[in-house]
Amino acid sequence: MTVIVLTNCPAGLRGFLTRWLLEISPGVFLGSPSARVRDILWDEVRTYSGQGRALLAYHTDNEQGFTFRTHDHAWHPTDHEGLTLLHRPSPPTTTRPTNEPPRQGWSKAAKRRRFGR
Repeated sequence: MTVIVLTNCPAGLRGFLTRWLLEISPGVFLGSPSARVRDILWDEVRTYSGQGRALLAYHTDNEQGFTFRTHDHAWHPTDHEGLTLLHRPSPPTTTRPTNEPPRQGWSKAAKRRRFGR
């Protein structure tokens, strides 16, 4: 079983994939091509995805029973003790400068709760 998920990719690429896979939802393709065809399809997806991103998941004989590949995704597959996990980058933290003292008094929400509008 092979699943390809496309996001923000050209319509021509979606039409190309419908030759071998079923499009069960917009941008989600499902099928059982051979490993050779799957690799050729993935190369075509990577070549013609443009500004879009893609995810490929397929059955393999490992502990999880499947593996996946990504293209232009913020999340990247990482190996953790034999399991493939998706590493999601942390959002940038916005902290208050250390030289600025904490604010004094009530917050706006606390004032509304206590005194009404």
